[in-house]
Amino acid sequence: MSEIAVIGAGAWGTAISIVLGRKGTHHVRLWAHEPEVRASIEAHHINALFLPDQPIPDSVCCTNSFADALNGTEIVVSVMPSHHTRRVFEAMRPYLHSEMLFVSATKGIENDSLLRMTQVIAAVLSGGEQPFLPRIGALSGPSFAKEVAKGDPTAITIASADPVLAACVQQQFSDPRFRVYTNDDVTGVELGGALKNIIAIAAGVLFGMELGHNTVAALITRGLAEITRLAVACGGKPSTMSGLAGLGDLVLTCTGGLSRNRTVGVELGRGRKLDDIIAGMHGMVAEGVLTTNAAVGLAHKVNVEMPITEQMHAILQQGKAVEDAIRDLMRRPSTREFTFV
Repeated sequence: MSEIAVIGAGAWGTAISIVLGRKGTHHVRLWAHEPEVRASIEAHHINALFLPDQPIPDSVCCTNSFADALNGTEIVVSVMPSHHTRRVFEAMRPYLHSEMLFVSATKGIENDSLLRMTQVIAAVLSGGEQPFLPRIGALSGPSFAKEVAKGDPTAITIASADPVLAACVQQQFSDPRFRVYTNDDVTGVELGGALKNIIAIAAGVLFGMELGHNTVAALITRGLAEITRLAVACGGKPSTMSGLAGLGDLVLTCTGGLSRNRTVGVELGRGRKLDDIIAGMHGMVAEGVLTTNAAVGLAHKVNVEMPITEQMHAILQQGKAVEDAIRDLMRRPSTREFTFV
């Protein structure tokens, strides 16, 4: 039996635990910050707060102790919100060692450093006392937690520069309802997963304003173009953006009703204030709201133009009217369709 720790018991962390637990070949330790989540899982084997009505296998145990979660663990899956990743790994640092394999399933960019999540994890573990360079990969792709937990057929990708790690994660995570592909483009996979959340908020805005399919199709296509430009400028591969972690995740998040980022956009498009929308999410995180700051900073750093992202930043962080943002996008100077080749 493999020993796997899943750090973070939100909807996605819980869904990953369900996938791993239903195989019957893993002992899964799910670390939860919230006491009500632990109580719900311990009493009923359901995460009533973040993933209600989805039974959690008996092979999954829940804990708030890093020592209990990580002792003897072979694979550590990181599924906390991006703005907590550095702090949580600093707290876990005494229980981690070089023999472990690390999988980042968090989609985001650190706001101040502009680092991707695998870079944040590597920075924490390669510094301080007893430093080591972790063997790490990024798990991403089109995957709503509720549908994964239900067992709807899903395909995602594990990206790593370490082919042995990628093959191991593929074998350990795959089952007849959860298909894992391998990829060596960690940069492209992580940026695709983080940046699509911004475009998803924009897609929700269009839906909330009751604009048509032409507009949404244009947004998704041009959103993919600017995500690709930034990914390539940072060392990613254009082909990754046509795959599961690029186009696949972008389409899902921009069109699916289960997308928290799209939901935020829908409410913005209907005229609600961002603070009121966030307050009504009851602890759920829409990563795209925070990612806009880091995305704009990273684009400026590598001198890449990202007009949709910049307008979403103005809407989310500066209170710009959505009508003004759309007008400014449509009135931009004419240009070629493809500029990143």
